[in-house]
Amino acid sequence: MKNKLYALVGPHACGKSTIIQELIKRGVHYIPLYTTRSPDSYVHNPVSAAKMYRFIDKAEFFKQDFLVKITYKGEYYGMMKQEILSGLQDHQTSVCATDVQGLKQLSKLLKDNFESIFIMVDYVTLVERMLHLKHSNDEIKYHIEYAESNGEFDTWKIATHVVKNIISFDSTMNQVLAIMGLMEPISKKHEKA
Repeated sequence: MKNKLYALVGPHACGKSTIIQELIKRGVHYIPLYTTRSPDSYVHNPVSAAKMYRFIDKAEFFKQDFLVKITYKGEYYGMMKQEILSGLQDHQTSVCATDVQGLKQLSKLLKDNFESIFIMVDYVTLVERMLHLKHSNDEIKYHIEYAESNGEFDTWKIATHVVKNIISFDSTMNQVLAIMGLMEPISKKHEKA
């Protein structure tokens, strides 16, 4: 079995960060995103941001050897080439978060060692989650329009897998774990009993 990198993709507030944090708790190797965005700009969820991102300035960003570079809201994000290669070499399963640009870059470069999971949500759920995060109406409008204009709602068409994250987080996690091969098959459970 090949070591694999799984990328979670989907629009803002679909649940990528929450899923990744749960995977990290379960011991899954995480490949962080480096960003030029200020840590102070994560007022809605600073704890999550501190776990998900490594903050560097723009001058430092362009000195790094990134395998993937993406932009979002005028800021730069990247995944270090060495961290991706080390993850694939040293860990059976690694996870990262990206957008459609990063998805295309990773699938082209990593081929058989890469799969993607689109986290699907409906508009109502997205708006409810953004309200829960205390986003203003203007921020919610921006994120929805950005997702629509950049094809984020259609990324499921090029993703390897699709998981709905609408009602039960446990159900969502079970689907993600199953895709990653991190759940024990039912037949093995019955054999032990």
